[in-house]
This record gives sequence, C-alpha cells and structure tokens, in this order.
Amino acid sequence: MTKLMPDVLTHPYDDKQLKGIFERYDANGDGRLSKEELKNAFKSFGCFAPGWRAFRARHFADKNGDGFVDKGELDYLVQYAAKHGLSIK
Repeated sequence: MTKLMPDVLTHPYDDKQLKGIFERYDANGDGRLSKEELKNAFKSFGCFAPGWRAFRARHFADKNGDGFVDKGELDYLVQYAAKHGLSIK
C-alpha cells in the first residue's frame, strides 16, 4: 500500500501551527483557499501527490460547497491535516 504522507515524522504540528501555515498559502489574500493554493500548501509539507491530497482536503473542509476553504471552514481543514499526520520534516 502506498503512503500518501511523508515518512519523516519528527514532531507533529499543533492546530494553531497548521492554521497559520494554511493561512500563509492564501496567495491572493481573499480569505479563502483555492484548489491551487491548497495544492501548494500540501506540496510544502512534502506530501506525495499534493494535488490529490488538496482535492481530498477541500472535499472534507468545504462545507458550503463553493469550491474554496474559507476562514469559517479552516478548522475542518486543520482537522483533516492533523488526522492525516502532517508533521515537521
């Protein structure tokens, strides 16, 4: 079975750190994360297939179905990331 997250586990991020990291990837400053912004964020974590991971994360976190993860949905994105073991390399 292929692992989708990196094997280099040293120290997991806490929720506040994850939220801050994702907020930094809001490249255009519109207060929401697009598919491409999420992909770039997951790429920075060293994830295998960051586009697929971004798709799954957006599907989990985008509660209003507009195709973006906005500030009100960011906690769901953090929950998804923590559940899947994002960690400091």
